[in-house]
Amino acid sequence: MKPVVIAIFAHPDDEAFGPGGTLAVLSKTHNVYIITVTGGEAGKNSLDSAEKDLSEIRKSELLSSAKILGVKKVYFLGFKDGSLSNNLYHKIASKIEKKLKVLKPDIVITFESGGVSGHIDHIATHFITTFVVKKLKKNLQLWYYFVPETHRALPSDYFIYFPPALEKSDADKIIDTTDVWDIKKKAMLAHRSQAHDANRLLKHIEILPKNEYFLFYRSG
Repeated sequence: MKPVVIAIFAHPDDEAFGPGGTLAVLSKTHNVYIITVTGGEAGKNSLDSAEKDLSEIRKSELLSSAKILGVKKVYFLGFKDGSLSNNLYHKIASKIEKKLKVLKPDIVITFESGGVSGHIDHIATHFITTFVVKKLKKNLQLWYYFVPETHRALPSDYFIYFPPALEKSDADKIIDTTDVWDIKKKAMLAHRSQAHDANRLLKHIEILPKNEYFLFYRSG
């Protein structure tokens, strides 16, 4: 039986714009699942017209991206984009915990504590996921995805808080995703409503080494 990986993100597109190459690599030897906390309805829409609600569009795009990456199934928790405040943390944690107890992961992947970009939903997802993993007290690995300074491609005023970059040397694990770069790129472009972000990121990272960086959770 293949080992199980669960990647937990805040929004549709976090999987592809983030550690999509790693998910594609792992899907060759693991059963990979994605849990997405919100529907991404607060995001900008690059489409000229939209017959559906943006959340429905983005969910459909995530399903397409996940299929490209080799993900077995996507779970949507149904919370509203931008709403991940204190009063929801335990509700979100409960839903994540139920999924982890059923799927029994060997590896859980989420954002590092700065949320990569400083996005509050990302930061909340980091802390909630960490809380659940600690609570379960199982022998599983928790990987925190981070982006070193060289790979950052956000404007300086993107958010009020933009966390300082970690160094490549801080990484506990580095995944070379060169062999699956075309798959990651295709998954990124599957998020058509977020083409403004996909194109900006690709312009920056396409010429860089195709490595993805992770910290390991350590208790205490």
